[in-house]
Amino acid sequence: MKKLLLLSLILAFAASTNAQTSDKKMGFGFGIGAYGTSNDQGVGLMPEVYLSRYLSPKLDLMLKGDLGVLNSKVDKIDLANAFLNLRFKLTDESKKFRPYLFAGPGLLADNQESGLNFDLGLGGKYYFNPGTAFYFDAGYLNGIETTRASKPVRDNILKATVGLEFGLGKAKDSDMDGVSDSKDKCPNTPAGVNVDNFGCPVDTDGDGVADHIDDCPAVAGLASLKGCPDKDKDGIADKNDACPDVAGLPALKGCPDTDGDSVADKDDKCPDTPKGWKVDLSGCPLDQDKDGVPDAIDECPTVAGTKDTKGCPVKVVTLETIKELTPEQVVMQNVKVTPVHFLSDKSYLTDYSKGVLEKLIKTLNSDKDFKVNMYGYTDSQGSDNYNIKLSQDRINSVVEHLISKGISKDRIIHQKALGKAKPIASNDTEEGRLQNRRVEFEIFKMK
Repeated sequence: MKKLLLLSLILAFAASTNAQTSDKKMGFGFGIGAYGTSNDQGVGLMPEVYLSRYLSPKLDLMLKGDLGVLNSKVDKIDLANAFLNLRFKLTDESKKFRPYLFAGPGLLADNQESGLNFDLGLGGKYYFNPGTAFYFDAGYLNGIETTRASKPVRDNILKATVGLEFGLGKAKDSDMDGVSDSKDKCPNTPAGVNVDNFGCPVDTDGDGVADHIDDCPAVAGLASLKGCPDKDKDGIADKNDACPDVAGLPALKGCPDTDGDSVADKDDKCPDTPKGWKVDLSGCPLDQDKDGVPDAIDECPTVAGTKDTKGCPVKVVTLETIKELTPEQVVMQNVKVTPVHFLSDKSYLTDYSKGVLEKLIKTLNSDKDFKVNMYGYTDSQGSDNYNIKLSQDRINSVVEHLISKGISKDRIIHQKALGKAKPIASNDTEEGRLQNRRVEFEIFKMK
């Protein structure tokens, strides 16, 4: 009857409990213990079962039962003992090995008497996983007064028990990362993200950027660059930086451009190009007419010339070019004279044009027998009559300048205004029209 009462108490307690740790607040344990009475009245092995309920990080409430037979010197002792214990935990739940102390009141019954008693002891649990632990403990069970063989005795019992404990119940895990809410320091982790023991996203390189948003998860970097490093501190992640060891420009994939021509130094074959000059893909100044004079300083960028004429073509005076001269005249060969050019719709000489005429003046002064013919031209804009007059006005400006520099008027033999005739470049572009607005010269000697 007493054994049936003990079993009923155990089942009632099991129905009212629900986990063992902060996650699994109910625990179920069973084991086997070696028991012996302090008065040497009996020894034996007894099974043990218990249910425990988590109360706090330091305390569990346990209902425990021992049932068995002690072999006494007089006879066999049927023994049943139920306890309501408090278990005081000496470490927190982060440890695999967790020692504890226990004590509490109990109800002891043997084959002769029953009564209240208590137990106390110490033990420890080793967790194989969060829900399963091996446990062992040793304790003292206070006996009750009884009469055996006409003698009063108290069967105080010493015991040592080993067994397994299982955590029951399911912990709440709102973000489904495998770490219960009670232990999760990052409770809103996105689905599918790997987390550490605290429920926070894994950060392999320890740079403060979680692996799932870290473009460089194996090497520490900057949050501003999605976890990637930037050795040259130019704001471009090394993995995207074509020049990771030297600071550069985003537009050039992190490479520098010393001369500012938009060609990275590592690809620039002309690294000292003056500021503002247009360059080709190799970083060298554009030279459309391939005359060796960069377009930026070429006055005739679409027509090949020479450096001496600032990129404009040199007119070689030959017999063919002076057909209008009389047969008594002959042309000096290999005399090169640079034409002068004019602003659109203007006939006055610019300072630059006056500089160009200095070579003509020096040529005429080098030989007093040299004479000159002049031919004036315009671009295609304006009417024919207007352009004829404009080209003559340009010739007149040149003649006036030569006379002002000491060249006798009688050495200027022939003048002809041709307007927009004989263009030397396309009139569809400003550069071409500039080439066409000109006065050309022919140098010759009389026979």
